[in-house]
Amino acid sequence: MARPARLLLPDTPLHLIQRGNNRGACFVYRKDALRYLDLLDELRQVYRVALHAYVLMTNHVHLLATPQEAPEGVILMMKELGQRYAQFFNRRHQRTGGLFEGRYRSCLVAEEPYLFACYRYIELNPVRAGMVPGPADYEWSSHRANALGHDNPIVQPHAIYTGLGATPARRQHRYRELFNSDLPDSLLEEIRQQTRRGRVLGSEAFRQTVARRLDTPP
Repeated sequence: MARPARLLLPDTPLHLIQRGNNRGACFVYRKDALRYLDLLDELRQVYRVALHAYVLMTNHVHLLATPQEAPEGVILMMKELGQRYAQFFNRRHQRTGGLFEGRYRSCLVAEEPYLFACYRYIELNPVRAGMVPGPADYEWSSHRANALGHDNPIVQPHAIYTGLGATPARRQHRYRELFNSDLPDSLLEEIRQQTRRGRVLGSEAFRQTVARRLDTPP
């Protein structure tokens, strides 16, 4: 059976998940995570993809990214990222075979409130997993850049994030406020389901707009 085509639109964010094969570890040592981020930084520039949020977990990765030119740039970035990182990891850890399970998963994301829900979903992953008490305590995510203003050249704010305030300090303050409450279970499940299915995360109006632009069922 043919795999369904990915839903891609210019300048429309995507939530992406890359999982380890059989839930196996993708990052064992600090140098593994650093190498993945180096490759991600290199390839996002090559393929003109803006990265808004990310988290590296032990056996999977979440990204929130927007293709800035050709929508297919995301596909090319993820393909090369997976191949080159797997080659590095296999050499370093003296293993063979696939590192990631199948192809990465993705869904188109509407803007407010779903875009910020994805920001929170991604950066709260280590908290939900019981790894850290708060998102700022986790090193391998974009939270310190988005919420505290730490320098991170990989992260490029989305226009909706920039609209949080007139100054970086104001934007960071309002962004931190988003994390004062947990995401509802229903929204967590919706994000998971839509990403797993490769569909659209957003309102009915947004889904209808995507369907018209792509000439696909909503």
